[in-house]
Formats: sequence, C-alpha cells, structure tokens
Amino acid sequence: MEIGDTALRVLGCLIEKERTTPDAYPLTVHALVAACNQSTNREPVVSYDERTVEAALTELRERGLARRGVYPGSRVPKHRHVVGEALGLGPAEQAVLCVLLLRGPQTPGELKGRTERLHAFGDLDDVVRTLEGLMAGDQPLVRRLPRQPGQKEARYAHLLGTGPAVASAPRVEPEPAPRESRLGVLEQQVRELQDEVAALRDELAGLRRGPGE
Repeated sequence: MEIGDTALRVLGCLIEKERTTPDAYPLTVHALVAACNQSTNREPVVSYDERTVEAALTELRERGLARRGVYPGSRVPKHRHVVGEALGLGPAEQAVLCVLLLRGPQTPGELKGRTERLHAFGDLDDVVRTLEGLMAGDQPLVRRLPRQPGQKEARYAHLLGTGPAVASAPRVEPEPAPRESRLGVLEQQVRELQDEVAALRDELAGLRRGPGE
C-alpha cells in the first residue's frame, strides 16, 4: 500500500489525537492542520495549509482509511481514521505505526518511550513482539532496516509510503523470536565489551612500561 507523505502525516495525526485528545476527536480540518504542523513530536516539521490537508483526507477516504461526518455538537464536518478496521490493527500496533508515521524510522527503545501517551507497553519485549507482528503476513506494514555502523540497535520503518526510508532500504529477513533475538544481542554486546577490555589492558600495559621501554 503506497500512500502519499502528506496523507501519511494526516493519518498519523488522526491516530495520535484519538488517544491524546479524545474530547476533541474526531478532528476538523483546522485542527488537523495544527496537528500536522506541530514543531514537536514530528519529523520532519511541515507547514501544510487547509487545501493540502483536504486533499490528503480525500486520499485516505479513497483508500478506506478515514471517514468524514458531522458529529453531535459540531456544525462542520470532522474526520476520523479507521485503521483498526481497515488493516486489522489493535491498540498496540496502531500506537507503533502512529509514531513511525510521525517521526520516521526508530529503534524499539525509542518506540517504547515515544508511545507512552498512546499505549502502555509492559516492556521492550512487548514492543519487539508488536513490531514482529507488523512485519508478518503477505503484506507487512513494517520493515527492519539494516543496522548502520556505530548503531547498537536496528531501526524499523513503516511500509505504507514511498519515502526514502522505504524506497532505498534493502529488504532484510525478520528478526528471530524475542528470546533468540535478545540472546544474539547480548552475545554481540559481550564480544564488543571483551574487545574494549582487551584494548584497555594493552593501553594500560603501555602506560606502565613508560616511554622508550
């Protein structure tokens, strides 16, 4: 499913505001413009106008991901997402997808911290299991990106759009089951620590010998 970047930003905002400001949800176009253009919890920061957001909402409705209606207490149309119904996602999956839509590729640790207002994950393993669920099936919604030099954790990106993170990242196989994944990470960390200790020992031995020895 390839959705435009603007529509993805609007979708992420709808999911977020349903959880964080339920009294004001569904949202008017004006409220959505403000949500999309926030300078916090957004990457990148954008500056949309109402016409841009309206076009994005039309795209989302055509794809069955959003609906419009006039709700009690309001005289203007308001908008809501139907991601749970359309994609079969529960609260945990929606929270992770929301943050990926609004802030780009992230590690499980970053996702754990940034989804706190949206869903209460018990621990990091819960986040990893949710990511693995989103990567499963014939039409995965999330991809694990190759770990870059200097990075201790792999990052994850959504697969709903055509942005750089999706278009350029090579496909990798899903990580193994959580227990095996944790064991592999721990083994790698032990090897790295052993290398660091060995280097420190060599440096200390050199200092003890002194110059010229």
